[in-house]
Order: sequence, then structure tokens, then C-alpha cells
Amino acid sequence: MLVSWVLFPLLLALLCVGCGLLLEWLAGQRLPGVLLAPVGLAVIVVLAGVLTSRGETASLATPVVVLVAAAGFLLAHLKGGRDLRRLHRSVDGWALAAAAGVLLVYGAPVVFSGHPTFTGYIKLDDTATWLAFVDRVMDHGRDLSGLEPSTYQTTLQVNLPSGYPVGAFLPLGVGTQLAGTDVAWLVQPYMAALAALLALCLYWIAAPLLESRPLRALVAFGAAQSALLFAYSLWGGIKEVAVALAIALLAALAPGATRVELGWRGTIPAAVAVTALLTMVGSGGLVWIAPLLALVAAALWRQRGLRSLASQALPLALLVALLGIPALFAAGVFSPTQGGLTSDAELGNLVHPLSVFQYAGIWPNGDFRLDPINSPLTVFLIALAVLAALGGAVLCWRRRAWLPLLYAAGAGAGSLAVFAYSSPWVGAKALASGSPSLLLLALAGAAAFAARVERTLGATVLGLVLAGVLWSNALGYHDVNLAPYAQLRELESIGEEVAGEGPTLMTEYQPYGVRHFLRAGDAEGASELRFRSVPLREGGELEKGEWGDTDQIELSALLTYRTLVLRRSPAQSGPPSAYSLVRRGDYYDVWQRDGAGEAAVLDHVSLGSFEDPGTKANCEQVQAVAELSGPDGEVAAAERGPTVTASLTEATYPADWTPTEPGSPDLVPRGPGSVELEVAVPQSGRYDLYLQGSVRNRLTAYVDRGEVGSVVQQLNPARQFLHFGNVPLRRGSHEVVLEYDGQTLGPGSGGPPEPIGPLVLSSTRNDDPPVRRVPSSEAESLCGRNLDWIEALP
Repeated sequence: MLVSWVLFPLLLALLCVGCGLLLEWLAGQRLPGVLLAPVGLAVIVVLAGVLTSRGETASLATPVVVLVAAAGFLLAHLKGGRDLRRLHRSVDGWALAAAAGVLLVYGAPVVFSGHPTFTGYIKLDDTATWLAFVDRVMDHGRDLSGLEPSTYQTTLQVNLPSGYPVGAFLPLGVGTQLAGTDVAWLVQPYMAALAALLALCLYWIAAPLLESRPLRALVAFGAAQSALLFAYSLWGGIKEVAVALAIALLAALAPGATRVELGWRGTIPAAVAVTALLTMVGSGGLVWIAPLLALVAAALWRQRGLRSLASQALPLALLVALLGIPALFAAGVFSPTQGGLTSDAELGNLVHPLSVFQYAGIWPNGDFRLDPINSPLTVFLIALAVLAALGGAVLCWRRRAWLPLLYAAGAGAGSLAVFAYSSPWVGAKALASGSPSLLLLALAGAAAFAARVERTLGATVLGLVLAGVLWSNALGYHDVNLAPYAQLRELESIGEEVAGEGPTLMTEYQPYGVRHFLRAGDAEGASELRFRSVPLREGGELEKGEWGDTDQIELSALLTYRTLVLRRSPAQSGPPSAYSLVRRGDYYDVWQRDGAGEAAVLDHVSLGSFEDPGTKANCEQVQAVAELSGPDGEVAAAERGPTVTASLTEATYPADWTPTEPGSPDLVPRGPGSVELEVAVPQSGRYDLYLQGSVRNRLTAYVDRGEVGSVVQQLNPARQFLHFGNVPLRRGSHEVVLEYDGQTLGPGSGGPPEPIGPLVLSSTRNDDPPVRRVPSSEAESLCGRNLDWIEALP
């Protein structure tokens, strides 16, 4: 937590300010103090974009950024410390307060969880792809040579050669290399830092309309957390937050490019902002760049004529071309028609197309894809925000406060054009990135009205609109999907151990494992993007998101993988005898085979089912395997301990808990309560206690009134289990109680209830089933035993 939420933001802030100081020196002008850090981030994007455009120079990106930042501070010091003293004097405490408040709001869902995790887990797996980008691009650019076949390699192959824009992730990559921790734990702090920099830009943009710095800080604080943008940050929306910052920065800097007295140097800040936006989103960034610069150009033409316009426009265009072309055309131009980005049917992970009214920045629902929880009140608040924005526009026009109007018009034109003419998936992203502009106009207009015209009315409108934003985001905070930190931390540790020992297979849908943490082990997911085919014994392959037992996978395909990383589960069969258990974790088991591979097993016959992988072997099955192994061969069998499955719907449970469907073994807990059931154990021994499903709030398991363990904030993909621990049990009946706590003020404790059940008690012998080998002539000794599988060995 210290590295993620203290060290990393401080490092990023120093780099940004240092790079901003150097840009200020190059431009020959003093930039507003509140814009130094945002423009410094744009410098980092541009520099790293140029250097990572080629594999030969990619590893220089971080050292060069550090040197540029150091040069900025050094130049400021060499001027007799005047620039540093000026910077210190120009620090606006109210601006910093707004930025700090926004950083806390965006960071709250993770900070208050107590773990340096990230959000959007299961809802959207794009963050796993962003992690893969950062892993590769910072050292190798778009060069994929030398990568072994894996999900990591396939993920990159799908995106990087096509020219997918990666600029939004480059400062994260630089900060990751300097912080010395895994990029997964820095994703959320990075987005919070981007939002804080956005607040600084909004503070400056609101200045022409609001003289009061406290009011300006309040407006920037509210506008930077537009509900749709905040919701995307809870989905891992790095690009959406970065683009929102880039649009606001360009709007703040573009008027400065009209200062003819500065010559071509005066266009440098705007050129860097334009290039940063293009590096983040490719040529699609023109939808925001064109209207913003067109409005500024029109104003310059009107004031000083065509010659002055040309004298500034030409250097700006040349600088953008010089800085942006290497990154934009590193591996071909990314076309907006790729991947159905313009198709009306492309919803992505949306439920249906978003409402254009979400652009107002208010949408009270923990899931922005759904209708608001109070439609009449939401309609009132959105209407109030739109009216306040119109009032703000009128005030700006009367007072010639052009900057807020420029930002609102440019951002609105670009975002609404994308929303109207692209797919619902892309249109939603554009709405998110542009939405702070309308909210800024609404809040600033209300604040200005309160300050100069009618205090009570203006303050009321300001308070209501701001309350609508905070209400929306409080629901998002409450319903957020937090990634299970301990589980992913274990995968990080496994990834270090299996490095170079691939290929590796995961049968659970776990994109963060195969796209990132296990990349050095050349991992593939059986239901993920992959290079190899992973056929099932019964034909076909697993669909995306599915879990598959190793016994379901065709033997030759399974034995292709030297290492197996398998989720602990009572439904998981022991792998073939060629594999040995080399690591047992709280969440994952790691199995590896020697070099014998496929030749070590002639046939593998699975017994049992998902509910119980073990069953009593009949002699006909055993004899068939023995005949296949031949008179000199062997028969191997994995002996399975007892597995007891109990349906929760047959237990005593609260009245407001409901089965998912009639006859199902699981329940949907719709509030706090407990489940009590009797479970009969056939043999004495130690048993692991599992429960299928997911939980948001604390769920504690008791057996015979003794606590076995508890689980909290554990979200699972389909068919996975919660593990509470193990307990010694005697043969006979035992009382099991599952006690579920209610919602708290903590992040992620809300959201739709997750079904749980059935309950499973699995003998600890099943963690590593003992393998019994007998000559084929003695195979009958296996008849009637409770077996996981039987194999014919040469």
C-alpha cells in the first residue's frame, strides 16, 4: 500500500513537474503553475511514445524521462533558483486541495479495502490486456520476436502489430519501472493520479468565470468525478481517464498558441498536448482536436488575420508531425473500423447502448450500464445540470470567459460525434471522456450565479448537482468489483517460480494469470486467447469464461504442457500420472511433468463427475485399460477420498434468501443471515470445506460450533469455489453453519447478490490423490476402489 499509494504518486508527480519545467523553458514562456504537472505528463507520453515506437530504443524510455525531468529541475535551479521559488510561490493550495480530493475519491474503492488491488474484476478483463501492454512495450516496443506461443503472446499479437495506441499506458510503465513493484498494483493509483491532474486542468479552465479560488476548487473537484468517468475508472478505464485529461489539457493550452509574439516556440505546449492525445487514441483523437483548434484558429483569424493564423498553424502542424508520427505509424495505422468499432451491434460489455443523458455526469446506479435507481429524481438532477450548464454558457458569453466555452464546445462536439456515429461500445467511452466538460460548465455556472447574482438559488443548484454526482459515485464505490488481492498475489509468486518452465496451462478462466502474472512461464488459458488448440475429449473446446477439469481435456493436448496451474477445487481431478505436485497454495496447485511427455501415458480414463470426481471402478473398465497396456505394462490409478456434497436449498435458511431456480442446490443471500444444515461424513479424517460461488461480505463457516474459516470479497468466475479451510471430522453427522454478514460502509459490499452453493466437504487426500501402480496382470485389485482415474502405462 505504501509503494502503490504514496511512493508511486510522488514519483509520478516529480516526473511530471520536472518535465513540465523543461517544456516551459523550451517554450520560452511561463506556464500556469497548476498546468505544469498535467503538461509534464503529456511530455512523458510523447517521449515514451517516440522511444517505444521501435524495439531497439524502447528500454530507453524510462531513463530518458528521468533525465528530462532532472534537466527541468536543474535548469530551474541554474536560474538562481528563481524558477523554483516562483514555482513554490505559485503553488495554489486550493488547486492542490481539489486534486487531492479527487485522488482520494478515485482511490477510495481500493484504499479503504486495505489491499493494493484493482477494480472491475470479472466485469471487464481489459485491465489484463493493459498489464500485458506495459510488460512488453516498455522493454521491447511493438516487437514481438522471441516470444514463445502463449496467451500473453497471442494477446499482444492481436493488438500491437495493428497499431493499437498505447500512449495512455506509457507513464504507468515508466512509474512501474521506477517503483519496482508489479504494474497490477499500480493501475488504480495511476488512474487516480490522472483524475487529480484532470482536476488541476479544470481548475484553470474555470478561472475566467470564477475569481474565488475556493469555489473554483469545489467546481474542479466535482467536475473531475463525472459519474460516467468515475464508473469507467471502476472498470479499469485507463484510456477513458487519460483521454479526459488530454482533452482538458489541450483546451487549457490551445489559446496560448495564439501568442504571436512568442513565435513558433509559443506553439510547443499545444503541440505536445495534441501529440499526447494522438498517441493515446490514434487518429481518432482528431474528433476532439479538430473542433478545439478550429475554434482557437477562428478567434485568431478574426483578431489578427490570416497571416498571423498561418504563422502559428504551420509550426504547430510541423511539431505535431515531428513528435507524433513515430508513435502513430510504428506498426501501421489503427483503423476505427477494426473490431466492429463502428458497428451499431457492437455492445462490448454493455447491456444496451448508454443514454446520451449520462453525459451530464449524474447517474445514480452502482452499475452505469443499468437504469438509475430513482428515475424521477435522476431526471430532475440531470435536467438541473443541463439548465445550469446552459446558464453557465450564457454567463461565459456575457463575461467573455471563453475558456470554459471552448472546452465545453470542443469536448462536446467530439464526444457526441463519436457517440452518434460509432458503435455503442466506443460511443460510451467517448461520452465518459468528454463528460467533465458539461459538468464543469454546470457547476461553474451555478457557482458564478451564487457569487454575483442570487446566492441562495445558485448555491442550491450547485449543491444539488454536486450531490447528484457524489450520490452516483457513492453507489459505484459500494457496488465495485474488487480483484481478490491474495489470490492474484499468489499467482504473482507462482509466475516467478515457473519462469522458463513452460508451456503452462490454466484450466480456470483467469486472464490476469495467463496474460500477465504467468507470462514468463508461457502460460495459456484453456478458455482464453491462445496459440494452441485445447480440444476436449468429447469434442469442441471450452468457451470463453468456462472452467474445465483436466480430465475433460484430450490427453495429448494436456501433455503438451509441462506445467499446470490449477485452481483448488473439490471438482478438480488429479492430473495424469506424468505430473507431480510441486507447490500447494491457498488458491492454486502447481503440477509439473518430466520430459517423458505423451509417451508416458497410453490412455487416461476419467471416472466420476463434477459433483464427485471419484467413483467405484468396475472391473470391466479396469480390464479394458489393462488390455491396452499389454502384458508387460502397468495400470495406474489415483485413489480418491470421500467427497460429500450438500444442497443449501435443503437446509434451514432466512426467508429472504431464495434459490436461483426450483430444485437448484444454491441460494441467493439477499441480506445477512445464516444457513444451518446437517452433513453426514462416511469416513473419519480431515476434510476441506468448500462452497461454490462468490461473496462480497464476510461469510464464516462453522462445523459443530467451531469456526473453520471465513471469506470476504472473493469474486469467482463460473463453477469456482470458496475455500474456508480444513477440519478433522469423525464418521457420522455434523452440523454446518454458514453465517453471512450484512453490507458495510466498505467498498464492494453492495452490488447484486452472488449465488452460493452447494456446500462440499472433500477429503484432504484429494489434494494430491495417491497414485497406485500395479502390473496389468494384477489390475483386478483395483476393482471396487474409489478412483479418480485409471491409466494404461507402457
